[in-house]
Amino acid sequence: MSEEKPCHCHDPSPDRRAVMGAGLALSAAAVLSGEADAAPKPKTLPAKGFAANSPTSGFSPFKFQRRAVGPKDVLIDVMYCGVCHSDIHTALNEWPNTHYPCVPGHEILGRVVRVGHDVTRFKPGDIGAIGCLVDSCGHCASCQEGLEQYCENGFTLTYDSEDKILGGHTYGGYSNLIVVTEHFVVKIPHGMKPANTAPLLCAGITTYSPMKHWKVGKGTRAGVIGIGGLGHVGVKIAAALGAKTTAITTSPDKVKDAARLGAHDAILSTDAAAMKANRNRFDFLVSTIPHDHDVQPYVSLLRRDGVLVLVGALDGTAMSFRGTALIPWRKAIAGSMIGGLPETQEVVDFCAANGISADIELITGDTLDAAYQRVKAKDVRYRFVIDMAKSV
Repeated sequence: MSEEKPCHCHDPSPDRRAVMGAGLALSAAAVLSGEADAAPKPKTLPAKGFAANSPTSGFSPFKFQRRAVGPKDVLIDVMYCGVCHSDIHTALNEWPNTHYPCVPGHEILGRVVRVGHDVTRFKPGDIGAIGCLVDSCGHCASCQEGLEQYCENGFTLTYDSEDKILGGHTYGGYSNLIVVTEHFVVKIPHGMKPANTAPLLCAGITTYSPMKHWKVGKGTRAGVIGIGGLGHVGVKIAAALGAKTTAITTSPDKVKDAARLGAHDAILSTDAAAMKANRNRFDFLVSTIPHDHDVQPYVSLLRRDGVLVLVGALDGTAMSFRGTALIPWRKAIAGSMIGGLPETQEVVDFCAANGISADIELITGDTLDAAYQRVKAKDVRYRFVIDMAKSV
């Protein structure tokens, strides 16, 4: 009988185990990769509008995709969209790094046609509106306070912002439809004129928010600098808040229009004598001038503890002032940017209650290039609004 040899059934060598482990990892990665490749892409809806394809291209018809309606989403058939100076800055790359094609528009008003199953504030047939924001983190301190415009983790603008769902960048309201989370849709009270209401979603909230923050009201001497798309609405709002309101403009014909807008008086800022006569007069000034400008003449109009709030000059150009114009009188220069969703709803309701709307000129999408030139030439009283139903 032969001697039985011991069986040496050892585990694979360390090298072999490493190879086998790597093989299993590669197999798992291949499976996961296949699953990722097979994962459904977000569903979309066909949309059309008007886009600029470069700073010099002008606008042309553009077809693109919106995301499909999710559980918390509202689909709006766009009726009207205002033309804001911010649109012009972006489309023409005056604020650098515009993404093309660019579909501007953040003064959007339309009819709700579909809602997600978790939506509670809107139903088909309602009139809803969208302003400058379509998303934010929702949980930072600013968002929790209803100040989404100061989201500490980055908000999503209505156009030319990162599209976190479809990729690429967001497209705005120069289009036939838009899909937005319910939280970022504003309800429009019955009786408001839709076309004249659309500009309140930017022009209205941009001027209202700093007035509320600095408590403009009865007993306040307030001035609105720059009587254009923002400024003419700002005059109406300041007057409705009870402030003694002054329109401050470089245009003599707008001085004549000030009383109709609700101002108690007006100052032609190119008139040195008039500016000198109004020194140390105002508690609050809001400058809607859409580009860099000399703030010193306006600082001189402030009384002790007065504040000059900038809402329009966002091109990044440095603006200087003298400390001696601020320090002896405890004056301040500040900034403000649009408003959060609660405050945007508040200004729309306030305007409805006080009969405030924008003075507009209706246009169609095929005249956008001419409209942009007219805005730059200050040749509009006071806001262009696109009639989207007649445009796409």
